[in-house]
Amino acid sequence: MRGMVVPSAVTRREFILTAVSVAGGLMIGIGAAPRSARAAAISEQPWNDSEYAPHEIDAWIAIDPDDSVLIRYQRSEMGQGSMTALPMMITEELQCDWSKVRIEYASSNRSVREHRVYGNMYSHGSMSVRESQKMVQQVGASARERLIAAAAARWHAPATECVAAQSVVTHRPSGRTLRYGELAAEAAKVKLAKEPAIKTPAQFTFLPRRIPRADLAHKTNGSAKFGIDAQVPGMVFASINACPVRGGKLKSVDESLLAGVPGIVGVVKLEDAVAVVATDSFWRAKRALSRLQPEWDVGAAGSVDSEQLSKEFRAALTDRMVVARNDGDVDKAMSGAASTFEAIYETPYLSHSPMEPMNATVNLQPDRLDVWVGTQDAEWALGAAARASGLRPEQVHIHNAFLGGGFGRRDANDEILQAIGIAKVVKRPVKLIWTREEDTRHDRFRPHAVVAFKAVTDSDGMPTAWSMRVVTSSIFKSVGIPFPPDKAEPPAIDGLESNGYNVPNTRVELHLRNTHLPVWFYRAPGANQHTFAIESFLDELASAHRLDPYQMRRKLLEGKPDWLKVLDTAAEKGDWGKPLPKGSGRGIAICNFTDSLCAQVAEVTVKPNGAVKVNRVTVALDTRHMVNPQTVTEQAEGAVIFGLSAALYGKITIKDGAALQGNFDSYRMVRLAEAPRIDVHLVPSGGNVWGGAGEPGVPPVAPAVTNAIFAATGKRIRTLPIVDTDLRSGET
Repeated sequence: MRGMVVPSAVTRREFILTAVSVAGGLMIGIGAAPRSARAAAISEQPWNDSEYAPHEIDAWIAIDPDDSVLIRYQRSEMGQGSMTALPMMITEELQCDWSKVRIEYASSNRSVREHRVYGNMYSHGSMSVRESQKMVQQVGASARERLIAAAAARWHAPATECVAAQSVVTHRPSGRTLRYGELAAEAAKVKLAKEPAIKTPAQFTFLPRRIPRADLAHKTNGSAKFGIDAQVPGMVFASINACPVRGGKLKSVDESLLAGVPGIVGVVKLEDAVAVVATDSFWRAKRALSRLQPEWDVGAAGSVDSEQLSKEFRAALTDRMVVARNDGDVDKAMSGAASTFEAIYETPYLSHSPMEPMNATVNLQPDRLDVWVGTQDAEWALGAAARASGLRPEQVHIHNAFLGGGFGRRDANDEILQAIGIAKVVKRPVKLIWTREEDTRHDRFRPHAVVAFKAVTDSDGMPTAWSMRVVTSSIFKSVGIPFPPDKAEPPAIDGLESNGYNVPNTRVELHLRNTHLPVWFYRAPGANQHTFAIESFLDELASAHRLDPYQMRRKLLEGKPDWLKVLDTAAEKGDWGKPLPKGSGRGIAICNFTDSLCAQVAEVTVKPNGAVKVNRVTVALDTRHMVNPQTVTEQAEGAVIFGLSAALYGKITIKDGAALQGNFDSYRMVRLAEAPRIDVHLVPSGGNVWGGAGEPGVPPVAPAVTNAIFAATGKRIRTLPIVDTDLRSGET
């Protein structure tokens, strides 16, 4: 997730662009550029030139004489399913035959030349569907009405007598029909007096529908193109080693160690890194790079370690803070209280660690730059590549690919800038691949965070006042997003400020403490760590008063039927309250993120030797509306595994200013044998907003599991990862 680019919205009232494609079909797009700019042709080179066809020159939709429909997808696909969902929304309005739809990535270069014809091109923050929803529906509705108008004109009949369905326009009084392919060329010339209204979810006929992701077949048969698959004639291969301490510089490197080594093009020295370039393979470049012994100037940050950072963050809990939320009068409510409850929760730096390590292939020419990459924001990547190369944006072509995992990391394309720097030296197309170790240690990490809680309760044990003081680092500063220093940065307090509990006196405060380590958006930023803190602390209050954690939450959420529906569904389907054997327990947690609600019940077993087995996770998810319930379910399942990996094992340890963990042996993931049974229950509540699906399933995982561990062992975990806590019972 990243929020650097905040473009102006494209409204439903902005006109729809139409033209006749070279294949004689209808192409349609939305934009506000002058006609001359909108009519510019695309010069993008696809992965395989033989697959390029003239009728693919379009903005959003191309309908060919054979009734096939090409839909351009302007965002990124990393397994979240929006490359299927957005075309499904267009299909809902277009009323075309889904079996005839083809989907391809939109061109960021064309978007630049045509005044951002595609609007936002990023995929982060679970925004792909909910931010594009109105735009893509309008595109589909406009195309449908133009097809109807073309048919009505041919029949000399009122358009009101015609209806479109399944790629056919029918004249209802006579029963005459015309296929979309027969009407496309004429429809392209139609100018509507005004744009049609788009459907509300209650009017949908095609949606919601369970449909396999459009990219699934390609990823199954091996035809899907990821960034790492790029092949460019004449390219060379590069492996890179950056200064282990962020902010450090390359002091020197002895290039003579590689003199005469077969297949080595050369050594490229960058400001903070050294790369080796080979003629025939990444492996040759990597092996040669391992022979070099670069000297680094690591600066003052070279003495920093995790223990020191933890002490500094905890000490900063008493520093001056910015108030993010202040309901009631917390100080008054706490004064004179017979007893208070206090606890500090801490979460470590985390690496995104996508399965596909960072990579980029570039072909830099005097007047053109081509970049093959998997990026979460092709528009942003294009701008960064233009600045690094010195070319104009319209001279840069980003060939976006499927992403082998993103989670926010592929919003920052460090690898593109490095590849361009190498290409400037070797004067040839360059394919740069990071090793797994480079990918892990030179990540832009999930921030380290410490949260201090203080609460008082009434005679029934319900909290009447609580304060939350947060110390973490600024993602916005690391990304480069300007933000007022007297305001609380949203990602830094998400999951705390956004809690739904009816506690009359609530205060959330924030202190930002930045280090030399770059921090970044990470799946469900802020909430992925703060939900662990607040949901665990709430369980502490329940335990102190011998209250059922589920029933306590129910009482605190009175008057909020959507929250209660999610909570109750998770509890019911997760068998809350049913007996479990000794050494097993259940935990519950709930969160609000990206306008979606998610509650989870985890069931765990802790063996006498302290080994934890998460047996089952029950998920109740309310995304308000759904396009494709199948992909929403898949996202919830993936979120559980992602969150569970972080909860059980995730930790980046800093020593001498550098990250220690490098590969999956030291930065563990949940493996197949460790994966729990995951039951997902979708309970969309509707309303005026669309919620996200990709992220809200992450935050409840850790607290549901740690609360279950407490139920099983009586041991409270306040610092992650779980593996660092001794859970042995002493039994044999």
